[in-house]
Amino acid sequence: MNNLLAAARAWAADDPDPQTRAELESVIADVEDGGDTADLAARFDGTLEFGTAGLRGELGAGPNRMNRVVVTRAAAGLAAYLRDTGHTHGSVVIGYDARHNSDVFARDTAEVMTGAGLTAYVLPRPLPTPVLAFAIRELGCAAGVMVTASHNPPRDNGYKVYLGDGSQIVPPADIEIASRIAAVGPVSGVPRGDGGTVLGEEVVDRYLDTTASLVDDGPRELDIVYTPLHGVGGTTVERVLEAAGFEAAAVVEQQEHPDPEFPTVAFPNPEEAGAMDLAMELAERRGADLVVANDPDADRCAAAVPGPHGWRMLRGDEVGALLAHALLEKGRRGTYACSIVSSSLLGKLAAAAGQPYAETLTGFKWIGRVDDLAFGYEEALGYCVDPEHVKDKDGVSALLLLCELAAGAKAAGRTLVDILDDLALAHGLHATDQLSVRVTDLGEIAAAMARLREHPPTELGGLAVEQVDDLSEGSADLPPTEGLRYRLADGARVVVRPSGTEPKLKCYLEVVVPVDPEDGVDAARIAAAGRLDALRAGIKAAAGI
Repeated sequence: MNNLLAAARAWAADDPDPQTRAELESVIADVEDGGDTADLAARFDGTLEFGTAGLRGELGAGPNRMNRVVVTRAAAGLAAYLRDTGHTHGSVVIGYDARHNSDVFARDTAEVMTGAGLTAYVLPRPLPTPVLAFAIRELGCAAGVMVTASHNPPRDNGYKVYLGDGSQIVPPADIEIASRIAAVGPVSGVPRGDGGTVLGEEVVDRYLDTTASLVDDGPRELDIVYTPLHGVGGTTVERVLEAAGFEAAAVVEQQEHPDPEFPTVAFPNPEEAGAMDLAMELAERRGADLVVANDPDADRCAAAVPGPHGWRMLRGDEVGALLAHALLEKGRRGTYACSIVSSSLLGKLAAAAGQPYAETLTGFKWIGRVDDLAFGYEEALGYCVDPEHVKDKDGVSALLLLCELAAGAKAAGRTLVDILDDLALAHGLHATDQLSVRVTDLGEIAAAMARLREHPPTELGGLAVEQVDDLSEGSADLPPTEGLRYRLADGARVVVRPSGTEPKLKCYLEVVVPVDPEDGVDAARIAAAGRLDALRAGIKAAAGI
């Protein structure tokens, strides 16, 4: 107890933020008066881990929270790494979203960079993450920092680090940066300079022009409904659509402007149930052709389409297949890549077009590094359609390309679903789903993984397990990562892994059903739904979740 209180008092004394300092002093006083120690202990139970996703966590005082002390140390560690790797006079560009304290963390980062002798550029306002990824290469920077927690709950914030190639950091850079962060002493001793150079709108304009140039001349008649989900994508998407020749989208009014409280959604993630309801309701009223959405930092893109039973969300794998199809139709050459938890359909599309295909671990830190990348995606709504300029997922350019495809289909009297049906007829219906279990105790995830390793299933959902890959062992193609992959009969697959950003165990399911031309794709969809249900029940039973 005395050690905990001493650590807390030392932290408060070093905290430059009066708000979090007062917050921590209040918690300390409560403990000293005999109150519960759980809150204080949780704040000092280790530190936020700096890894390949940078930092992400709940805002608050203490080393296990996101705050100005943690950010200052992270910035100082990154600056030391850059100096030690030959970038003594290099530059760092810093972006930020509209979450609580994002602008403050961006300013702290700039001051630490200039204090270390580096040049700091700060984007002119809260902007999408892909604008930051674009700016790194456009400005020739040694690194980039984006202050965002993407689609996490309102109480969170985060710190994403890129190196000069425009890709997110991967081992060993993350480990080397983390070791330098650990060596940073009291933040009162970290040298600080000025706030760097706040960039004008020119870099944003160049991003917009580059993105708009991705689409060809062609049909533009399309009734679009759009929501930025209270995030920073709105103005950027509006301007890109206009530059590409589309009519302005109808924007969900309740979600149009940035709001760090995300008041209309339980989780500001278009994948979560209910997040897209307002957009689909607006589309139903308008008789729209397409719903598109971004997550709060606009690096992901979601879509919904009308059907016989109302509007439905397209799965990330369906959007990935549509975008790959569009780029292949344009003649885009190079490697088509996706994560190991994404649909195997992409490999078949690439092979049919005579293009290389690659699988990577989950995350754009891996996808963005694929040699000769033409297109990359992951099922969690992340798509890279312009790797020459943005080596990361980009929800703005993906949204634009999807609108182009939908407008072309509409002009031909067809829909995006018709295109998906064509792909199913040619390659089999690839149906995917996900079982996601949120936990309060991370030990539950470790226990489930242990059960699967100790008692490996021989069948799942009535399909024989033909091969088990323990991803923690790595392979010639993949670095080691925690997870298990089951290859099943008839081309089915299940991958089980802990989430890298949230307290969840995720199970990724895929079945492949041949399409009988007489019965049609709808019959195959019904069969696939039954098989997915059986797989879901099977993996739940095997993992004990």
